[in-house]
Amino acid sequence: MGTFGIDLSSLTGSQGIDVNSLISQLSYVARAPERVWQVQQQGLQVQMNALTSLNTGVSAILDKLNSLKDFSGAMGSVVTSSSNSDLVTASASAGASIGSHVVVVNSLATTASYYSAAVATGDTTISNGSFSIQVGSAAPVTVTIDGTNNTLNKLAATINGLGLGVTAGVTTDVSGARLTIVAKSSGAASDITISGDTSGLGLTKAAAGTNAKLTVDGVPIESATNSVSGVVPDVTFNLIGASPGTQVTIGVAPDTDAIVQAVNDFVDAYNTVAQQFTQGFAVDPTSKQAGALVGDSSADMMQQQLLDMMTYSVTGAGSFATLRSLGISLANDGTLSVNANTLKNAVAGNYTDVKSFFQSDAGFATFFSKELTQETDPTQGVLFADLKGLQSTQESLQDQIDNFEQFLVAQQQQWQKQYEQANIVLQQLPQLEKQIEIQLGTYSTSSK
Repeated sequence: MGTFGIDLSSLTGSQGIDVNSLISQLSYVARAPERVWQVQQQGLQVQMNALTSLNTGVSAILDKLNSLKDFSGAMGSVVTSSSNSDLVTASASAGASIGSHVVVVNSLATTASYYSAAVATGDTTISNGSFSIQVGSAAPVTVTIDGTNNTLNKLAATINGLGLGVTAGVTTDVSGARLTIVAKSSGAASDITISGDTSGLGLTKAAAGTNAKLTVDGVPIESATNSVSGVVPDVTFNLIGASPGTQVTIGVAPDTDAIVQAVNDFVDAYNTVAQQFTQGFAVDPTSKQAGALVGDSSADMMQQQLLDMMTYSVTGAGSFATLRSLGISLANDGTLSVNANTLKNAVAGNYTDVKSFFQSDAGFATFFSKELTQETDPTQGVLFADLKGLQSTQESLQDQIDNFEQFLVAQQQQWQKQYEQANIVLQQLPQLEKQIEIQLGTYSTSSK
């Protein structure tokens, strides 16, 4: 073996030098600094991956906080109940006021309709003539029956093409086929009046369009439909049946399950990040290998900020000032644990104060949503700034490697020339040796 561990055993003999092998050995030795840079790159990449994962986890916490902060989000979720679902049910959107309402349904909204006398089929020829259709207070429109539409099927198509706010069709039963004309909307404003019939169709009014009549908390209400909204903000009453004088209590209450789930979702997101910190700051006791986040100041800062959540106190929020008061506590491993009964009882028994704890001006979700929004900002966030610096170092190392490789290409070309020339000389040595021996032999004979 030669200097720097290069194998020089092939430098003698008639075979000459294995030039490619020699250059490969020289290149390996020359690349020693490059291997150091590559190890540094690998370490940087591990750290960058850990920070990227951490930033993703913190962003997930922010999403869950925003859900708790949003007035129309999970914290505002409500459920409704009815004391008589055969008469009235209700639905409510997030943000509806908690409470109850008394509803009395005196009559339901109805939809106007007409039908004709029966003929054999929808394609049976009918007499020519005309009639007028009036919907609500709109002007009457004359429908003419002639050779172009003198069957029920064609007449229905003609009526539908007029855009009157009605739907015409043909209904067939054991009696035959009949033309039907039904208003597209319920209520008095969509009532239908047919007059001046000269066709002999025998159009008969089956139902009038009327408004629903009800009272909500004693206030008389009329509605063109049986879905009544706008009377109570964010609440819709669905009228099922009429029973004058019968009071139905509609309740609007917090959706305890949805709210508890939203809080648990936040806790789960927090715990994911807490476990990332535990792994990232750990040192393997056997290999002594430090975790990817050891010594990273931005990760230290982020961990401390999240730990501050555990001691944050909301003033003026009523019965609940801290996460612990809601049954959420910090475990020994840095994760959060939830006492499900304490949390459910808090939401069910004192919803207003729970909502205030999360959503007031200085509320938990409001405050930390603002904080984490800044920390996860792609231009100013602490983790992004750290990642940007590591990326810059990574690129700088890659530039060094690329530049070194360019230098090494030129160096390898120089070695190639040098050792190929040396190889030629070495391969000629046996022949030179023979020539010398011949010359020496000749000289010896001559001397004798």
